[in-house]
Amino acid sequence: MRLLKRKLTTADYLLIIVNLIPVYGVWFEGWNAAQIFLVYCLETVIIGLFTVIKMACVTLLVKPRDEWQSGKVTVMASGIFFILFFIVHYGIFIFVQTQIFFAVSGLVKGGSVLNTYREIPNALGHEGQLLLFIFITYYTLQNLFGFFLSGDYKTIPMMKLMFQPYGRIFVQQFVVIIGSMFLVFGVSKIFILILALVKIYFETYVNFDRLLLLAEKKEKRKNEQLNKF
Repeated sequence: MRLLKRKLTTADYLLIIVNLIPVYGVWFEGWNAAQIFLVYCLETVIIGLFTVIKMACVTLLVKPRDEWQSGKVTVMASGIFFILFFIVHYGIFIFVQTQIFFAVSGLVKGGSVLNTYREIPNALGHEGQLLLFIFITYYTLQNLFGFFLSGDYKTIPMMKLMFQPYGRIFVQQFVVIIGSMFLVFGVSKIFILILALVKIYFETYVNFDRLLLLAEKKEKRKNEQLNKF
């Protein structure tokens, strides 16, 4: 089982271009690197919202119920259950990650937690809002062609769909939080390049679907062994 891709697709090349746009903006157009880091942080939210939309479409158009596996127990659960579980679980993840990012970088200061999130549009600035729009456009096209028009939505298990975002997000958010520390030392230009290259490598060359499949097979073997006792 290959864990690294050997051939890049058109979507991969588009992803490379999208991730190089902020590098060009910071290095040659004078974009605020802090605002760009904030956009990368908000990318987590974008991916989560699209995942909810995809899960809702699968539930409405294909199968209202699917297999839910917890430990060695497998039951049929409704699509709404999957969606609500993802919103709560992923929402907690987003909250923790953004709060760490805000605390480390000092980019968004609103006093209370609610006011902090209200200040995000102002903290983004013009360049940050532009890049956020580019990211939203990219993910819209990616999901339209790679998930809906390709027919992937007809066969994908809900468990797999629910866990798809996590591999990419763990890598992205770790690098973003570390990168926010570099803002303090005034070497943000260098790290914005490192961030883009790391994201490009993991998202274009690492086969996250195969990693997820490998984890599923490992979990099934573990459950089969437990059932023998």
